[in-house]
Amino acid sequence: MGSGQVTDWQGKHVTVAGLGVSGVPAARALHGLGAKVTVVNDGDDARAREQAAELEALGVTVRLGDGDTLPDGTELIVTAPGWKPDKPLFAAADAAGVPVWGDVELAWRLRKPGAADWLAVTGTNGKTTTVQMLASILEAAGLRTAAVGNIGVSLLDAVLGDEEYDVLAVELSSYQLHWAPSLRAHSAAVLNLAPDHLDWHGSMEAYAKDKGRIYEGNRTACVYNTADKATEDLVREADVEEGCRAIGFTLGTPGPSQLGVVEGILVDRAFVENRHKNAQELAEVADVKPAAPHNIANALAAAALARAYGVPAGAVRDGLRAFTPDAHRIAHVADLDGVAYVDDSKATNTHAAQASLAAYDSVVWIAGGLAKGATFDELVADAAKRLRGAVLIGRDRELIREALARHAPEVPVVDLGRTDTGAMLEAVQEARRLARPGDTVLLAPACASMDMFANYNKRGDAFAQAVRELGA
Repeated sequence: MGSGQVTDWQGKHVTVAGLGVSGVPAARALHGLGAKVTVVNDGDDARAREQAAELEALGVTVRLGDGDTLPDGTELIVTAPGWKPDKPLFAAADAAGVPVWGDVELAWRLRKPGAADWLAVTGTNGKTTTVQMLASILEAAGLRTAAVGNIGVSLLDAVLGDEEYDVLAVELSSYQLHWAPSLRAHSAAVLNLAPDHLDWHGSMEAYAKDKGRIYEGNRTACVYNTADKATEDLVREADVEEGCRAIGFTLGTPGPSQLGVVEGILVDRAFVENRHKNAQELAEVADVKPAAPHNIANALAAAALARAYGVPAGAVRDGLRAFTPDAHRIAHVADLDGVAYVDDSKATNTHAAQASLAAYDSVVWIAGGLAKGATFDELVADAAKRLRGAVLIGRDRELIREALARHAPEVPVVDLGRTDTGAMLEAVQEARRLARPGDTVLLAPACASMDMFANYNKRGDAFAQAVRELGA
């Protein structure tokens, strides 16, 4: 199982770690290729038993409730991205000299000859939006494409399916990159880097290193954020192909080899003749929806990757105009009594919440949930002058309350201890009480949702429902 393509899977003993959205397709694909597949899974709940039954019907062996023991004869492990590197299973694999791949690595190795190029995107925040914008731009250029990866469409399905693509817009998480050593993209972008998932990676340095893997072996362009030096450092450290260029994006006026903004126009000074003197207009800021600063940055990163692939300027404009953002991403819910209510439930970490808060002048902030090891001092200090008030919910709300006491002591804070289904309605009622005409009530929790809600979608839905009840 070296670094090349594995062409003969017949009879290979492969262990798939984890069921779920990546494990089940991986097990199916490997079984279909003739491998002897065993799936191991920590959990043994109703959903796992249901998935196990489907796989066992095909002839796959499934072991529920034991994700730590290496099955005898294992020659390769294909892991779900979320499994932590310090699991006993991987220590056992290491001791036995068994390689560990993620589902992205498997997909990369299973590509057919002459397969689609990959334009890859990672970063702490903005990945999904950027990849969807990129796919929209590629489509506008008449290319056969899809938004795949950490976005819901399995890369394995895209690589092994019957549909033929010219190029794929690929969203990759730090977890996926950790387990994808041989991935080599046509071009790639790291949008930003902020502390996140440190409980999984162990340190900020390890997290950054995994993100930086996306640049390894790039052929054409490594796209970085000029406002985030850490992304540029990762480009410098990357081992790329000869002739690959570093391309920056900025919300200011771009220099040569950059994309940026001039008087409300997105411009390209990277992929033009004589970039020291010339710039190409790509689109207007008004073509980006919503035109919040961090979203304009996403659009510039998407444009840079598309331009690296040779897409004409007109397709950038058409693709951005055609794009509509997913729900729960700075989504305007309603205006009540001159106050705007905005759902950014997707802001599940401090970096995302910081970008969200920066888009508004006067905010009543609804925040809290699972902190995932984050600290809130920098976020609160940065946003203090914008805050009209704060309503705190969720398990780790005390961490935010303490940061508010330190950095914004004059901001009124409502601390809601309840975690039942009615908590969001009370939070919105309290926010309405604090708000004045011209303010924005913003759900940007800076935390994960799983202490109170199934996921950030359900949290955002609860907020929108509460706003509607208020308006009724």
